[in-house]
Amino acid sequence: MRNTHLVRPGSRYALLGITAAVGLSLAAVTLPAAAEAAPHHPVRPTIVLEHGAFADAASWDGVVARLQRAGYPVVSAANPLRGPASDAAYLRSVLNHIDGPVVLVGHSYGGTVISQAAAGLENKVKALVYIAAFLPDEGESSIGLTDKFPGSTLGQAVESVDYVLPDGDQGADVYIKPEKFRSQFAADVPEDKARLMAAGQRPIAAAALEEKSTRAAWKTIPSWSLVTTEDRNIPVAAQRFMSARAHARTTTIEASHAVSVSRPEAVTRIVEQAARTVR
Repeated sequence: MRNTHLVRPGSRYALLGITAAVGLSLAAVTLPAAAEAAPHHPVRPTIVLEHGAFADAASWDGVVARLQRAGYPVVSAANPLRGPASDAAYLRSVLNHIDGPVVLVGHSYGGTVISQAAAGLENKVKALVYIAAFLPDEGESSIGLTDKFPGSTLGQAVESVDYVLPDGDQGADVYIKPEKFRSQFAADVPEDKARLMAAGQRPIAAAALEEKSTRAAWKTIPSWSLVTTEDRNIPVAAQRFMSARAHARTTTIEASHAVSVSRPEAVTRIVEQAARTVR
């Protein structure tokens, strides 16, 4: 005989309770999976800043402060200013000690250095940012690119000092004359600050300005460029030519060569534009 009364009247409420309990148990099991679907936070690359000739790492101070407030890890690297090959090798050693993606920023001759240092490091260096900088191709030198276009008055403002190395080799360091430093390099920087910069300027080896680049990382790594229209070191025409050739995302600003000091907010803005593309 079929039993048609397996569930007695009145007990269906108990059955509903069991069903609800099972549903809650399943919900409890699936909660951790839902928790794992947390919002994606954008990658914060390390920003590595490379200064150029006649400056030092302190020239980035205003930019560093703003980037740090925005939550970016920052390294303001020292640049030996001895030549593109040796300076790039030094910078690569710095990059080798940084975990995660990097946005590499170069000012002036520092652009020559980052172009060579980043070549072959596309898995680490995700963007290049050139601030009033050189973007040389293979076989080009800083002085050659400067002389390619009219407008630079650097040759009239510098002096060289000979030095002797321990092995007897001789060389020459190039400085901007202190009395010409502000007008040549930092015309839109307050006078007292410009005097401090002149006193602490880092010289560049004369040979470094003549040494030809052997790599051009901007050919394979996305690039940004800030062109300074009141620049007396690198002619604005040269900056525009190099930026266009590299297909760099280019911003133009009315500023002196020392734009990282006089306009740190503008420099920070373009660095952050590059950093936000890192995934």
